[in-house]
Amino acid sequence: MVRVLIGGVVALAIAMGVARFAFTPILPAMQAATGLGTDGAGLLASVNYLGYFLGALAAGLVPHGRVRTAVFRVSLLLSVCSTAAMGLDLGNAERAMPVWLVLRFVSGLSSAGIFILGIAMVLDTLTRRGGERLAGWLYTGVGSGIAASGLFVGLAGGWLGWAGDWLALGAICAGLGLMPWLWLSDPLQPAHPAAGTAAGKPPGLSMPLLLLTAAYFLQGGGYIVSATFMVSILKTDPGTAAVGEMAWMMAGLGAMGGGVTWAAVARRTSGWWSLILLHLVQAAVVLLPMSGSPVLALVAAILFGSTFVGAVSQSFALGRQLSAGGSARVVGALTAIYGLGQIIGPLPAGMVVARTGSFNLALVGAAAAVLAAAVLLVLGMLIAGRQSSGDPAMISTKA
Repeated sequence: MVRVLIGGVVALAIAMGVARFAFTPILPAMQAATGLGTDGAGLLASVNYLGYFLGALAAGLVPHGRVRTAVFRVSLLLSVCSTAAMGLDLGNAERAMPVWLVLRFVSGLSSAGIFILGIAMVLDTLTRRGGERLAGWLYTGVGSGIAASGLFVGLAGGWLGWAGDWLALGAICAGLGLMPWLWLSDPLQPAHPAAGTAAGKPPGLSMPLLLLTAAYFLQGGGYIVSATFMVSILKTDPGTAAVGEMAWMMAGLGAMGGGVTWAAVARRTSGWWSLILLHLVQAAVVLLPMSGSPVLALVAAILFGSTFVGAVSQSFALGRQLSAGGSARVVGALTAIYGLGQIIGPLPAGMVVARTGSFNLALVGAAAAVLAAAVLLVLGMLIAGRQSSGDPAMISTKA
């Protein structure tokens, strides 16, 4: 069980911390060296999230057993290759853009496969062996990957250059990828169905689950503005320029403990309250970089990382509970709608920044989206409470 958990942590570090989000700390150097504009960077981010969205839809259809294991391994291979290939020297941004678009799309597609199928296999294994309490530790992989890639770029980026960063990270992921490749596999049959479902079939969609899904969509579209442009935002302000790469590392450190921290909040309150509180915190920290204070920027980065991973882990936990369904189906559906929000977010943000020369309006819009998500969660909690009031077994909504 420990080996499977470690394999899952490493897989998430590769898929999310490096393949998807190493783009954030490398982006300023890419822009300086190739002439890539903010609107072009937003387009690359959105194409990556388009691949992630389509990959999430496809991953939810992958059957259990050998096929799931094979698709997971192919996704690992594509993730490593598309990461390393970003380091090929293709000249300026105008010439390289078509290739970059393809690579970022493939990266998003493969990241979704690793993320959804890897989480599903690990959660099913933990459920079979009575280790559900360990599930929160799985999401430390996201934060450790973000922190490690940010640290690597901060230390080595000056002499490797942006292209060398991509090549080196791809090589590192190739070595680490052997662990999930060898240690993660899917049993021929899924984990036992949830109690209370007929023949293991989950019930239909409920209003609380629909509101949770809508909130997850808004949160995905809001948080991704900071996740994509955090380092660039800080580097454009003289007061915070010196802490740009460090802030991304702090975000990774915050993300490492995010799953465990917000799971603890959920145990003391409920899954609904945990999500509502973290959305309120995230809406505030998205705006903190506008202060121009390096201290507040670092605090915001830590809290941002924690709420980013907390939103993922707690939404998955609450979604599985509300649907009483299989892990891959719920994780796939939520990830797809999350990916859709992430596709939409960077494009208008990049265009606004390109026209105004400032990130402030984009950050305000991102915070507004996260606050709107919190409102939907409050509604979902109230409706769930009414629906469960007649059934003592359903009153608790703890994740």
